[in-house]
Amino acid sequence: MEFGEYRVEVVPDTEFRLDGGAMFGVVPRVVWEQVSPPDDKNRVRLNMNCLFIDTGKDRVLIETGIGEKWFANEIERFGIFRDNPFADSLFEKTGCKPEDITIVINTHLHFDHSGGNTISSEPPASAGGEFVSESSIPQFKNARYLVSARELEHAEAPNERDRASYLPENWRPMIETGQLEPMPDDYEPIPGLKLQTVRGHSETMQTWRLDRGGKTMYGFADLIPTRHHVPLPWIMGYDLYPTETLAFKKEMLPLAVEERWFCLFYHDPEHPLCTLLRNGGSIAAVPAAC
Repeated sequence: MEFGEYRVEVVPDTEFRLDGGAMFGVVPRVVWEQVSPPDDKNRVRLNMNCLFIDTGKDRVLIETGIGEKWFANEIERFGIFRDNPFADSLFEKTGCKPEDITIVINTHLHFDHSGGNTISSEPPASAGGEFVSESSIPQFKNARYLVSARELEHAEAPNERDRASYLPENWRPMIETGQLEPMPDDYEPIPGLKLQTVRGHSETMQTWRLDRGGKTMYGFADLIPTRHHVPLPWIMGYDLYPTETLAFKKEMLPLAVEERWFCLFYHDPEHPLCTLLRNGGSIAAVPAAC
């Protein structure tokens, strides 16, 4: 897709699954299963939809998916159905290899957003059943890795509520190579791309907005993970501050409708890129061309 003088592409990683009750919070299963049918373990289908931006100077990747550093029992637990390595999907969609990427941006460091930051340098068994930074190396060896300083600080000392979401092998190798750059709460890594910290899913997760050529694309990250989460009460049980997620949706969704944004729903397995339209008293997501 041409976005002003930039080229943008949505790069899906792979299908995985999480518990439907956790994904849809207070919405009853009898309601959410109509739009997101669960499997026999109550898990719903999801994906990780990363964004590639070619500015002509930089080749930027926002998020890197779930990664490939998983053991068999974890693959089964998360229902990871990988057909191709992320590097292959990246090349298929963009014509770029990992070494061509110059900037990697993580909205936050949960494993399903930063897992592809690194790859294993050794077979899993050689790491003693547990990955450590010494067995993981940066996948994008020529890239600057950007993440907010406060998110990095929290990732290094998470609490019991979100500790399982942070895997140090996804960021510490870049600290060791000098590629990881802690950033402010709000920053602009390339002209027209703005990252903003928004409390809701967590204290320090960021959303992003790309303005170019009179068009806007907005990445909600985990505040609105799929197009089915557009209705106001549909908020993940994973969110640490759900009422603040609600306030964000009340403010931003009408703006997305009025200004005709392209909206990227990071975890949507079928239609990650949508526009939003009013449908009576509510707002609906309509698939857009990727």
